[in-house]
Amino acid sequence: MSDSGQQQQTSCMGSITSYLRTRKGMVIAAEIILCFVILLCYAASRVPGYLTVAVTELVLAIIFFVIFAIKYDLVINFIHWGWTDFLRTAIACVLFLITSLVALIRGGDGAAIAGGVFGLIAGIVFGYDAFLTIPKLRKTHAPTATESPDGV
Repeated sequence: MSDSGQQQQTSCMGSITSYLRTRKGMVIAAEIILCFVILLCYAASRVPGYLTVAVTELVLAIIFFVIFAIKYDLVINFIHWGWTDFLRTAIACVLFLITSLVALIRGGDGAAIAGGVFGLIAGIVFGYDAFLTIPKLRKTHAPTATESPDGV
């Protein structure tokens, strides 16, 4: 019984590491790392009010990484994962760009400025991820028949 559990764990880790080698996996991993760095920067600054975007996007990026790595997106069919991922990344791109520009314009201590710079980089990475999800939104469809099969 323990052998099957160990085999299942190995296959789960194998699927995560194989997903990490894909372009989408590397981009989501970069998003997770950038969100964590931004979280640390804003937590160390005197104005911790910018933490909300970093924490929310960190949690969402981890959830989507696990869902895509274990291929739950193929099991759960009632959610359109392409649109969900596109909306997540597009909203994150806009929010990171806005909060980072506000943090940079206000200035403050060095940690807030570093968080703003990393936030701009994260905004670009999230924008690239949104660009990568666009082909998932364009599904080809089979043309419908314009004539009846009877030939009438």
